[in-house]
Amino acid sequence: MKVEDCFRIGSILKTRGLKGEMQLYVDFERLDTIKFNSLFVDMAGKLVPYFVKSIKYPMPGTVYLNLEDIDTVEKASPLVKKNLYLPNKLKPEIDEDNFTLFDLMGFIAIDEYEGELGGIIDVQEYPQQIIATVRYKNREVLFPLNEEIIKGIDVNQGVVNIDLPEGLLDIYLD
Repeated sequence: MKVEDCFRIGSILKTRGLKGEMQLYVDFERLDTIKFNSLFVDMAGKLVPYFVKSIKYPMPGTVYLNLEDIDTVEKASPLVKKNLYLPNKLKPEIDEDNFTLFDLMGFIAIDEYEGELGGIIDVQEYPQQIIATVRYKNREVLFPLNEEIIKGIDVNQGVVNIDLPEGLLDIYLD
C-alpha cells in the first residue's frame, strides 16, 4: 500500500498505561463514523499494516487505540509520533456544506503554469496557515492553502487548481 492510496487520519501522541494502549491525535473529524479493523502506520516512509484490537472515542478529538500484538508499553513506544492512514476506499463521501481544506487530501493539484503537480498526500495545520504536500518530480513540495493560491476546487473531479508563487517549485527542485 502506498501513501497515495490512503488518507491520513492522525498520529500517535503517546502511550497510555502499561498494556500498549496509545492516545491518538486525530485530524480526520469523522473517524468514529468509519468502520475499520486495520490501519497503516508510516514507518520511515513505508506503510505497515496493523490490526485494531480496540478503539475508543471518550471525548471529541481524543481516541484511545489498542493494536494486536502491541501489548506492552515497550512495543507501543516505537509507534509514538508516527502517522496513521486508512485506505482511500474507506474515506466517506465529502459533504460540500462541510468541506474544509483538510478534505483536499487525495485531490490532484494543478498549477496554472506547471500543470499537474500530483496528488496531495498530506495537509497539515501550522500556526497561521495550512500547508499541502505533493510529490512532484520525486520531491516533496509544500505550499500554503489560502485564497491567493487556490483558484478553484472541483469536488466531483477531485481537483484543486492553484497558482503557486513564482520560484516556489525551484526551491524544491534545485
